[in-house]
Amino acid sequence: MTAQDVLKFAKEKKVKYVDLKFMDFIGTWQHFQIPVAALTEEVFENGQYFDGSSIRAWQTIDASDMLVVPDPSSAKIDPFFKDTTLSLICDIHDPVTGGSYSRDPRNIASKAEAFLKSSGIADTAYFGPEAEFFVFDGVSYDTKGSGAFYRIKSSEAPWTTGDEENNLGYKVKPKQGYFPVAPMDAMQDFRNDVMTILTDLGFVLERSHHEVAPAQHEINYRFSTLKDTADHLQWFKYAVKNVALRYGKTATFMPKPMFGDNGSGMHTHMSLWKGGKPLFAGEKYAGLSEMAMHYIGGILKHAPALAAFTNPSTNSYKRLVPGFEAPINLAYSNRNRSAAMRIPIVGSPKARRIEFRCPDATSNAYLAFSALLMAGLDGIQNKIDPGESWDKDIYGLPPEELAKIPKMPGNLSEALTALEKDHAFLMKGDVFTPDVIEYWTEYKMKEEVKQVDSRPHPHEFYLYFDC
Repeated sequence: MTAQDVLKFAKEKKVKYVDLKFMDFIGTWQHFQIPVAALTEEVFENGQYFDGSSIRAWQTIDASDMLVVPDPSSAKIDPFFKDTTLSLICDIHDPVTGGSYSRDPRNIASKAEAFLKSSGIADTAYFGPEAEFFVFDGVSYDTKGSGAFYRIKSSEAPWTTGDEENNLGYKVKPKQGYFPVAPMDAMQDFRNDVMTILTDLGFVLERSHHEVAPAQHEINYRFSTLKDTADHLQWFKYAVKNVALRYGKTATFMPKPMFGDNGSGMHTHMSLWKGGKPLFAGEKYAGLSEMAMHYIGGILKHAPALAAFTNPSTNSYKRLVPGFEAPINLAYSNRNRSAAMRIPIVGSPKARRIEFRCPDATSNAYLAFSALLMAGLDGIQNKIDPGESWDKDIYGLPPEELAKIPKMPGNLSEALTALEKDHAFLMKGDVFTPDVIEYWTEYKMKEEVKQVDSRPHPHEFYLYFDC
């Protein structure tokens, strides 16, 4: 769709307002509106000014002016506003140089796709994320000098069996939430409403179901190219949260909001194509090509550094612990879900792909997918051997054998340290720039790691108050 097509579309749909959406550096969708009369071809060419210093981790106040430049191919009608509103996803430009802004995540995704083509290895990278999420009846939390707490309300949770008010007794027991029918699965109408909206937004849906933990869900949709998939993930999260609000509930993609049960991941499927042909199908292990094996090798080698982007929150590492089907073991296997890298069973060479099970949806998808692609390409270019496959239950291995398998970082600080030591592969083709790596690690350490580490935890009172 061109700029002219968008203007015609807006007129046909009787659009009143235009919502300009863009992704900030850390991973939150931002936006502002303009009246439809202000949307002209010049806006698509020259953009709209905004204050970049008010967006976290971007410009300083002495160089605050930035430009949002709408991408006409991203045009959709936003389903959540009373007045007909056209939504456009924007790229960020520097008004002085006119060039793309280095810390614009969408720009990094564009550069990653360009680097793939320039490498000659492939012309298309497909990504398919499975972003799990929780839907709660309510949540409250606070942290201050006098105390800290969080409380989750969920009619599905087994800890509410003692509540007398509005308790119908249909509870999801720990680790027993996978695929139950109604009334245990009380949110099918909710998921159906999300899927209806996603269909109207152009998604090709695949399945929907309740997940393992109480109040946990998953909706799957068709894969696409790297940047488009990152765009789709933002729309997906936006739809889930806004439909939840319509139901008087709240949705979160936080990996581990509940203690004692499974957390939410974002298993990410990947494949490379060239000239319309799949490149990951072959005669090697599990029907993979040699290229696919080297791609796996690159991801497993760089996984500790990748974690800074694929698992970028302190909460990510509450999920990546043994005992909850957590993909912490940096091994690969056919069908085996105890390995971080799985090769799914497929029916044709076109469906041949790999599934990296570590990421979660606190990630900025533009950065996470770009980093995964760059690690895989590094594996192909340097013919990195992924080692032997592990075709048995890794969780059940004896300690001496389990110790042989590399692990994901144990916390965000370890992941950021790994990124500081291992990021040359990300900087090929100027995809990730030094300021992106430096600012990401600095921001995460200062604003997240140190902020969490410096605060007393409620469980510390249980452990130490009477010492």
